[in-house]
Amino acid sequence: MPEVIFNGPSGRLEGRYQPSTEKNAPIAVILHPHPQFKGNMNNKIVYDLFYLFQQRNFTSLRFNFRGIGRSQGEFDYGTGELSDAAAALDWIQGLHPDSKSCWVAGYSFGAWIGMQLLMRRPEIEGFIAVAPQPNLYDFGFLAPCPSSGLIIHGDADKVAPVKDVQALADKLNMQKGITITREVIAGANHFFTGKTAELSAQCSLYLDERLKAKSAADRPLLLR
Repeated sequence: MPEVIFNGPSGRLEGRYQPSTEKNAPIAVILHPHPQFKGNMNNKIVYDLFYLFQQRNFTSLRFNFRGIGRSQGEFDYGTGELSDAAAALDWIQGLHPDSKSCWVAGYSFGAWIGMQLLMRRPEIEGFIAVAPQPNLYDFGFLAPCPSSGLIIHGDADKVAPVKDVQALADKLNMQKGITITREVIAGANHFFTGKTAELSAQCSLYLDERLKAKSAADRPLLLR
């Protein structure tokens, strides 16, 4: 898993990168929790998301937002971090120009940044949002949400209350042309203490179902 340094809008950004063995494989970018609350790319949930995409032969990247680890710059309350995420996607697409699609996954603060990124990048065809915080961050920019995805959270999460996350998922599911899947992990808090294996399993199941459906849709009619 190569360590990489690439240029961001406020200086160098530090990441971990795993290329696919397939030239045109999809890309996955994974975004970490809040930088001011010890969030970084080595967070257990971020690592697990990175690994599950890597296992499915995605070209995968996780990185530190500005001001974390060896990434330069200072925390910018989401605006700069969104620019960092866009720069990360630009960098990996520059290395893999034959990749035509992309997924974004984020945890907590990273989920908010990831959802903003998919609004700006039409090549993003799917997302995984782990424990988003619509009670704290404004998700009104999702009008409409351009891609189907998974919102997954715990029913013991006091940082992102169940009713707020459910309201976000329900609102998005009213839109035509996309499907928002919401999964709730019983007993899980915001940090998924003792529940990270279950979280990873649920995310893996969702991703496998989406990939299977895409493979069937892409198959020539004569082979169906």
